[in-house]
Amino acid sequence: MPYEFFIAFRYLRSRHKRRLARVTAVAAMLGITMGVAALIVTFALSNGFRDEMREKILQGTAHLSVLRTDGLPINDFANLAARLQQIEGVEGASATTYDGGLARGSKGSAYAVIRGIEGQAGQTAQARKWIVDGSFDPLFDRSQLSEGRTPPAVIGVELANRIGVSIGDIFQIIPANEAATETMRRLRVAGIFRSGLFEYDSTWIYVDFNLASTFAGGDHSASVMSIQVHDADRVKDVATRVQSTLGQEYSTVDWQQANQPLFSALALERRMGLFIIGLIIAVAALNITTMLILVVVERRRDIAVLSTLGATRMGVMLLFVIEGAVVGAIGAVAGVILGLAACFLGNYFQLVSLPADVYSISNVPLNATLSETLLAALVAFVLSVLATIYPARAAARLRPVEALRDG
Repeated sequence: MPYEFFIAFRYLRSRHKRRLARVTAVAAMLGITMGVAALIVTFALSNGFRDEMREKILQGTAHLSVLRTDGLPINDFANLAARLQQIEGVEGASATTYDGGLARGSKGSAYAVIRGIEGQAGQTAQARKWIVDGSFDPLFDRSQLSEGRTPPAVIGVELANRIGVSIGDIFQIIPANEAATETMRRLRVAGIFRSGLFEYDSTWIYVDFNLASTFAGGDHSASVMSIQVHDADRVKDVATRVQSTLGQEYSTVDWQQANQPLFSALALERRMGLFIIGLIIAVAALNITTMLILVVVERRRDIAVLSTLGATRMGVMLLFVIEGAVVGAIGAVAGVILGLAACFLGNYFQLVSLPADVYSISNVPLNATLSETLLAALVAFVLSVLATIYPARAAARLRPVEALRDG
């Protein structure tokens, strides 16, 4: 073993080290540990919030929406859906309508978004996973839509609680584009869903596409074509192919464009959080500088003896760099362990709970990744090594004669 490593480890284990230097070393190690752990948790929290929002958005909305450029309804939606399904990367295409309205139940009324969907639509398969009571099947049962029967609907759990309805109850809906005195309609609750995204759970009502068309004026047209793609992350490639196939008559909006303000805000929040945590680690690394300065002052006589025995300036400098690097490495490893443990406990006990009406989701998982965990540890270690440069150079410049005379 090179003498620099041997002496550095001896210094770290020395019981004769001054109390102030020892306390400073422990403080530096704990500071780096807490900083690395905080950085890992920050990464994980940011990832969890982003991934949870992304998952809910992709489950509840189309990956790619196609609209007429002139804003008119899409009448020939069946043929258009067939054309879209032939495009590479498209998993499914279906007609959809959106219409605002006022839902009224026994407890009160609330704003609602009436979504008309087709039974074979890809979004229907996703929405079926959200059902907590009842079923989607009555929506597409032709007998349920016969004359004289109250049409079925699937309603969000928060909206159901707000207006006071449960399975089998009848509630009224007033479409926003018609006069309330003439178009108050009755719907029967066939199912209640919970998506986990407050915006959907508190406003959405699913009905059969044909029924929704009558709400919108009865012209049996679609307001938008909803497309599900095989790879949501490559939706822009599919959008380009769709645009070239359909021409200028239609425009496209992908899920990333529709939610760009949200993800931009999340990215900004993530950068600011990481910057602040990075400053905490930098301050902790400065404790290593303080610790090594104290060690240099304490070990002036030892440094002079080493220089007299033939140790080079680079060797003396390396000795203190190793000592600081070891402190940083121990702190970084301990921080990784502490950070991953915090993520595990946070997920196990669901410690990160949020008001759903403010943040849209009620619980945020902590998703730590290997690359970001290693990055946090590496940043702490590099800062620790950089913090050793000044005291190490000061030790290397120390003159043996002066040190021995003053000692």
